[in-house]
Amino acid sequence: MMMFASSVFAMATPSDGGGGWVQFVPFVLVIGIFYFVILMPMQRKQKKVQEFQQSLKVGDRVVTTGGIFGEITKVSDESVQLQIADKVRINISRAAIGGHQGQPAVVDSTNQ
Repeated sequence: MMMFASSVFAMATPSDGGGGWVQFVPFVLVIGIFYFVILMPMQRKQKKVQEFQQSLKVGDRVVTTGGIFGEITKVSDESVQLQIADKVRINISRAAIGGHQGQPAVVDSTNQ
């Protein structure tokens, strides 16, 4: 029984010294695929959202991630003021703006 166990361990250990780096190739491939499939598209999406939020200006008709439609009446560094009805204005964060009215949403409200 002892002889069997030692022969199994002997088969598991590599006998040549140059095969060590080959074990890391699948790991590097997985990391590369992860980067190109998940991280790059996320970075592009995040850049697009930041550009959209920085380009907001007075008069834009927008929809929030919560579904409120309104027109921007005031813009500051961190927030915008929306007019949602006659004489009804609310202050909200720039991050809460989902997109322009009538266009596809720039910010995906399910990921927040």
